[in-house]
Amino acid sequence: MKIKFAPATLPARGVLVVFASEGAKLMPSGTAADKRCNGQLTKAMAAAKFEAKRDSVLDVLAPGGGFDRILIIGFGASESLGAKELELLGGVVAGALQSAKATQASVAAELPGKSDVKIEDAAALIASGASLRVYSFDGYKTKKNDKVPALTELTILANSAAKAKKVFEPLGAVREGVHLARDLVNEPANILVPIAFANRAKALAKNGVEVEILTPAQMKKLGMGALLGVAQGSPNEPRLVIMKWNGGRKGDKPVAFVGKGVTFDTGGVSIKPAAGMEDMKGDMGGAACVTGLMLALAGRKAKVNAIGVIGIVENSIDGNAQRPGDVVKSMSGQTIAVLNTDAEGRLILADVLWYVQSKFKPKFMVNLATLTGAILVALGKEHAGLFSNNDELSARLTDAGLATGEKVWRMPLTPEYDKLIDHDVADMKNIGGRHAGSITAAQFLQRFVNKVPWAHLDVAGTAMDSIKTPINQSWASGWGVRLLNRLVVEHYEK
Repeated sequence: MKIKFAPATLPARGVLVVFASEGAKLMPSGTAADKRCNGQLTKAMAAAKFEAKRDSVLDVLAPGGGFDRILIIGFGASESLGAKELELLGGVVAGALQSAKATQASVAAELPGKSDVKIEDAAALIASGASLRVYSFDGYKTKKNDKVPALTELTILANSAAKAKKVFEPLGAVREGVHLARDLVNEPANILVPIAFANRAKALAKNGVEVEILTPAQMKKLGMGALLGVAQGSPNEPRLVIMKWNGGRKGDKPVAFVGKGVTFDTGGVSIKPAAGMEDMKGDMGGAACVTGLMLALAGRKAKVNAIGVIGIVENSIDGNAQRPGDVVKSMSGQTIAVLNTDAEGRLILADVLWYVQSKFKPKFMVNLATLTGAILVALGKEHAGLFSNNDELSARLTDAGLATGEKVWRMPLTPEYDKLIDHDVADMKNIGGRHAGSITAAQFLQRFVNKVPWAHLDVAGTAMDSIKTPINQSWASGWGVRLLNRLVVEHYEK
């Protein structure tokens, strides 16, 4: 969808969106439109008993004044409208226009009376929310009628239109990163095999991202026995992808993001139940987020040195597949008894985290993984699980989550839980038993980070089959791109 910004003058015709505060009080642009329509908006609101509660929509067809239709959208109490709420409001706008099957529209993006957000910021945030909402993954549909009607152009009418456009530019780059992450998670697993995923990441080179791809032979030379063990049952070779964005000062330590990228997870020999297994195409949501984040950072020319590393494998079954009870040696030299081949994500991350912390010496590492079903039992789909060895990093992630709506909840890490993954044959086992499954998975990962500030985000409940929101209606949410971009913006750019 094309986003345009124009002065706050009502268009002569077409589809128009105006806002009203709670109690059905039209904003000035809405009042001007009402006058042009000979009071039809006021009459329609009274007839519909429209109170302008937050996210409520009144669609007024053929109101006169040259307009095809005018959508009145309620934003509730104006004092409650901050940046996050304005972005969500933009999603409501786009959703209402999609429901109306509008292809082009104008939005009178006036600043609500009591909000402390500048008009140019408000206009940009509404545009951002709308552009996040307007996403569909329908390329495999062959019937035109099955496809979602496209909203192709949205014009935001606002004073300081030039300033609003400038504010929107980095938000537009983040939007592109979110959409890329959604695309990757939505792709069928027979299309997005590990090599295909690596090639998608390689395409970021045209945006200025340095991309290096390691083959199985190179990973074997590095000693990545844990990652390679997961991949050995699949005919599709694994890949390790290293993405670098050098936007900061030369010599400054990078920030690092690591993603689990299982393009399909059968569970291996410890096979999953058939019901719902099709969702395991999304078991690479962490890697998708990291890839989308790197595109977002490059797109907005972030002033930071950033590393994104993703381990991409397919966990499948053949006569060469890893068996329960096998022992593998990780890149760190530590040995792991694989008691359950469906606890494979932590094996991949063990080698990738060790590689990143030893090779790049980053300021911190944040890894994302659709790691455990147990996190869904604990937190549902409202929060991602946060585990960290660093209070400052944890607090910053929590704040970024509250600001963006991609919320995290910190879970414990203690020596008592760590003992649950000790093993009598190997240095550790890859499962800790029935209880505290998400915590023991995180304890496992912590053994591969040394003293680098580190956070693990378990996104099993948020990256796929996610809660629908005004800015996301997709099965794949692209969760984490906005959160981590906010973390970088607030604390690590200079």
